[in-house]
Amino acid sequence: MKRIIPMFGIILMLSACVSSVKSFSQTANDVNPKAANCPKATVVSLPVPNKNESFYDSFNYHIRNIVADADKVKFQTLKQDFVFCRSNNTWTVQPGTLPKELQPQSNYVEFAQDLVNPKFQNLDFQGKTYQYRVVREPKFTLGENNNISRTVEPKPADDKVVFELVTPNSKKPQKKTLYTLNDLQDVAVKAGYSAAGNQLGFPRITTSIIYQNHIWWSVAFEQGEGNNGIATIVSYDPQTDKFTLIQPEELWFTQITDLAITGDANSSTFWMGTNISGEGNLYIPAKGLVAYRPNSQNLNSGSLTSYTVHNSPLVGAIPDKLRLENDKLWVSTANGVCEVNWQAADNPESWSCWRFTAMAKLPSKGLPLYSKLTNETSAVSLSGNSEETVEVLWWSPIDFQTQKGRYEVRYPQGFTVKLDEGASLYEFKRSLPPGKPAVYWPGFEWHWNGKRFVRGLDEVSLNLVGNGPQGIGSGQLSPQTPINWNAMRGDLELLELSPKSTSVKYYSGWVDEAIQPYLTVVPQEKLQNPQPNPLEAIIKQLSSGK
Repeated sequence: MKRIIPMFGIILMLSACVSSVKSFSQTANDVNPKAANCPKATVVSLPVPNKNESFYDSFNYHIRNIVADADKVKFQTLKQDFVFCRSNNTWTVQPGTLPKELQPQSNYVEFAQDLVNPKFQNLDFQGKTYQYRVVREPKFTLGENNNISRTVEPKPADDKVVFELVTPNSKKPQKKTLYTLNDLQDVAVKAGYSAAGNQLGFPRITTSIIYQNHIWWSVAFEQGEGNNGIATIVSYDPQTDKFTLIQPEELWFTQITDLAITGDANSSTFWMGTNISGEGNLYIPAKGLVAYRPNSQNLNSGSLTSYTVHNSPLVGAIPDKLRLENDKLWVSTANGVCEVNWQAADNPESWSCWRFTAMAKLPSKGLPLYSKLTNETSAVSLSGNSEETVEVLWWSPIDFQTQKGRYEVRYPQGFTVKLDEGASLYEFKRSLPPGKPAVYWPGFEWHWNGKRFVRGLDEVSLNLVGNGPQGIGSGQLSPQTPINWNAMRGDLELLELSPKSTSVKYYSGWVDEAIQPYLTVVPQEKLQNPQPNPLEAIIKQLSSGK
């Protein structure tokens, strides 16, 4: 029987795939910065989506690669570089320089071919070259209409994810099975899920590093439409020619976005960025930055600590790329970057974080501000002068046909709204990032920062289906007009929350396209006296039925 792989999930991977990192070793060298070698300040405008992109791609700053030298650290996105100058701790935004080999493939046939028969990647270690890749077996082919298919439907025990390594002294690859479909179904049952409906997603290698004379790889996988996998770290010892697999139970269905290793051989810590995906949404927060300390007798068990936006200073919900430099660990996200002393990561004072954002000068004649996205009457007018700027949080269309839209901007005075949607206990507690209260409410995708509920750029669901990102508001979607959102990323102050309704004050408004936003990087605010999350009290009320 010929099996056809669903094309929707493959197209999603093509449209927003995070490229695998090529072979990079961990860096732990001393740096001697020179201010003269730092880049000059430039003006990089908020990108305008091309015809093949959605409007929210303007705010997609997921980090695809980190490049560093003695003077600077460059965080590369698809369209721009965020550059840190070591000598004076300043940032500039530069036009993008992401290498072509790290960019998503725009040609579907080439992408699909690389998916079913990926090319071997090279890694140089001790003057010798190793080649590696990860594949699904039995192998797939591109059939009619470029559908991904295979002619034989395997038994669950034969359907597997395999790591292949060509050593310098061999022409044929060694093969190491990482997991089978049976394994995936077994761990699903152990985790409390149903085994039915699970199938192996196409795997990919997200990083390769050299540590303690071993080669290490992190392996992620396609998720959505039933596709899934088991988070895996692969180690190879060239001296003994042996593989070691690490598959921590706490991370089974989590994608590892990147990997760094600290400590020594007897007391190692595996630092990992994490993410999950769903149908139509490639970026969903998981466990944030993970520090895994395996048991030396059983590498699949040990202690695991998660640093998320809910329980730490981490500036973004999804760590994309990591870089280790001596006692510092760079953690980059689509919302900003943190530099943390990894030996004291539990101490908030050990974190220095910066946030990506957009700013714009206000017109001297002022600018009408609307309290809702598609309102025809403005609420107030923002007065402008040659020096006054406004922070730009988002852009949304107000007419799908003309693609006319408005920018959401920060508004310190705020507006209030009452919604006929309240709170309920969140049923899927196991899927929540550590520290996130199990309360489902209109501000579910916002997080408490000790003062207000805030929403980072990587907490906005970049849905490719389902009417796009959801914000604070209500109404019906029509073919001509989007939902009249109150806020998409504005800070929220919770005024009242019950099972039937929600009242919030939101600190943003909407302006017409009379401004020219540009990208910048700002220090993340450190609150001196953070307050308890008000949702904790709501949980008690909902649990008691009051």
